[in-house]
Amino acid sequence: MMDIEKEIFKNSTVDFSKLESYGFQKKKDCYILSKIFLGGAFEAQIGVDTKGEVSGKVFDLQAEEEYTAIRFEKSIGQFVSSVREAYKDILKEIKQNCFIESYFSSPQANRIAYYLMKKYGNEPEFLWENVSDSAVFRNAKNGKWYGIMMYVDRSKIDKTSGKVEILDIKVEEEQMPEFLLQKGFYPGYHMNKKNWLTVILDDSISDEEIFSLLDQSYQLVCSEEIWIVPANPKYYDIIGAFKQKDEILWKQSSDVRVGDIVHIYVAVPYSSILYRCLAIEVNIPYEYKNKNISMSKAMKLRLEKSYPQNRISFSKLQELGIKAIRGPRKISKKTSMQLEKL
Repeated sequence: MMDIEKEIFKNSTVDFSKLESYGFQKKKDCYILSKIFLGGAFEAQIGVDTKGEVSGKVFDLQAEEEYTAIRFEKSIGQFVSSVREAYKDILKEIKQNCFIESYFSSPQANRIAYYLMKKYGNEPEFLWENVSDSAVFRNAKNGKWYGIMMYVDRSKIDKTSGKVEILDIKVEEEQMPEFLLQKGFYPGYHMNKKNWLTVILDDSISDEEIFSLLDQSYQLVCSEEIWIVPANPKYYDIIGAFKQKDEILWKQSSDVRVGDIVHIYVAVPYSSILYRCLAIEVNIPYEYKNKNISMSKAMKLRLEKSYPQNRISFSKLQELGIKAIRGPRKISKKTSMQLEKL
């Protein structure tokens, strides 16, 4: 039998935000569209599930039953062909209005690619001329790979058969044994098996878990340093400053470089990290002095994220081994990731 929907929607990914405005109605875990065509003789019922997979049925309204003849390749008569083509036209119009072109075969691979393009602005790079279905995602700051998508024979991964898309991501070396005890995770394919993990993209692992691992992988390949810098609200109203604009000048008394991450810890009465910033300019000559502050150079910080008070409090920092914040201090990528999870 012909899978007309799979044929039409291959290499495309649904944009869920457009379905309802087009005419789909959300019913439980599926979007449904009914459309009468061919002068009222037939009705198409099309569904899009939460994974973006499309299904459909065509009903002969006069006979009051599903018209399955369009599914059989041997049904080539003029009438059945006209119904089939009219149904295809409906699907093509839906694709044009509610879907975007995709890079990969599996819906999950395309959802992941769309997530990375939206969050990091990274489109997949197809580096191998003779392998059109394998691509890499690289950190734009340093060019390092943090994700590799490949289409391989599954027997190379877990001894079963059939082609499947996989994703290689970087993890902390000490995390590997725990991951390998879980279903769906395997040692890195064609990568260093000490700290690269392979995930089979067959929806056995949720999108959300893979997104989290990709965010971690992105951070692991970063070359920037990560800092905690104290701020005293008695001397400078940093909260008011960030309410007015996203970029500020800040005293530079450490070896912060462009691209470094700077967490700002605001002292009493807040006693919490309130901001995550990116250093976008450093070593700016800036002479300033009063009874509380002396500056000879500054750095320009761009606000990336604000945290609610007490989410990353001093007591929680102590639990992570950070006992004091008297001046700028570096922290590890692992500690930074733990902060984001608080």
